[in-house]
Amino acid sequence: MPVDEAPEDDEIRETYNFAPGNIGAIYRADIPNYNHGTERPTDQEQTDLIEPASSEAEANVPATYKLQGMKWGLVPFWTKRQPDYGSLMKTINCRDDSLIEDRGMWTSMKRKKRCAVVCQGYYEWLKRGTGGKDRIPHFTRRKDGDLMYLAGLWDSVTYEGTEERLYTFTVITTSARPSLSWLHDRMPVILEPNTEAWNAWLDPKRTTWSKELQAALKPYEGELDCYQVPKEVGKVGNNSPDFIVPVDSKENKSNIANFFANAKKKSEPTENERKDAVAVKEEDAAQSASGVKREHPDTANNGAGEDAKKRKTLSPAPSPVKPSTPGSAVKSKQMHSATHNQKSLKKSQPKKASAGTPQITNFFSK
Repeated sequence: MPVDEAPEDDEIRETYNFAPGNIGAIYRADIPNYNHGTERPTDQEQTDLIEPASSEAEANVPATYKLQGMKWGLVPFWTKRQPDYGSLMKTINCRDDSLIEDRGMWTSMKRKKRCAVVCQGYYEWLKRGTGGKDRIPHFTRRKDGDLMYLAGLWDSVTYEGTEERLYTFTVITTSARPSLSWLHDRMPVILEPNTEAWNAWLDPKRTTWSKELQAALKPYEGELDCYQVPKEVGKVGNNSPDFIVPVDSKENKSNIANFFANAKKKSEPTENERKDAVAVKEEDAAQSASGVKREHPDTANNGAGEDAKKRKTLSPAPSPVKPSTPGSAVKSKQMHSATHNQKSLKKSQPKKASAGTPQITNFFSK
């Protein structure tokens, strides 16, 4: 899939807890912005809207495509003021059956402002208990691990009194496939790249809604993985790679089985600690035997000095302390000899910072 234009690296940030209002990666055709006025058109007006005619030369020019950061929750072009959160929640999704007829708020967008929402997968909550109060999060992704592309619509708006143009999008949903109907009765429309449906959906020259475009909005037929994930993903503001790892997986650090396994490992002495303990016991036994034997005073003093050195050398090393944050270190106290000067220990040179997050365009060059 071609990418002729991409955003700056810091415009779209990777997150494991994507919420309405967040900026997501949108793949779309690069087209002129056809916004007709600042008032919401009637259904008839939307039907009668005529786009500027393209010349024959323009029709033969291949389309260009871009990756763009847009906010989740579509705001139509005729909106005059920023909508509240409740209004925004009503436009995060668009039902496929609401696009069949040429009426409603989606009419102008479905004709020429179609897009694909780039993601790793999506969350859905399984409702249990009385009134569905117990909500258990699940994550669905492609079985092959590739990126997922959700069918979407986009629009742009400029609020009254401002000059900034805001780009927003919505995700189209359809009936859930039978294998996922236990989780929810709806699911996002997942597009397969480089298929007829994909090419038709993203073709900017298709400006009339057709049965072919409507047929592209169907349950995904490819293989998917769906599994339970930590409940912490349900709180906005939380963010962790563990949110897309199964709760019963060995890779999930918060797994209770892994917690007790790690605790057991910590409680068991390491091989070096066992060797140190044996060495100390042998030293204590030697000291007890020498305490019974009478020795010459000089010999006894020398022996005491040697024992002190042994005790200093054979005492178990302290357990390592884990830094609270990456890059932090625990400074050890330096021991000074009473008989001679020692050169101060050389401080280790700090490691060079690792390369930053790869650009998002790297995903599309594979």
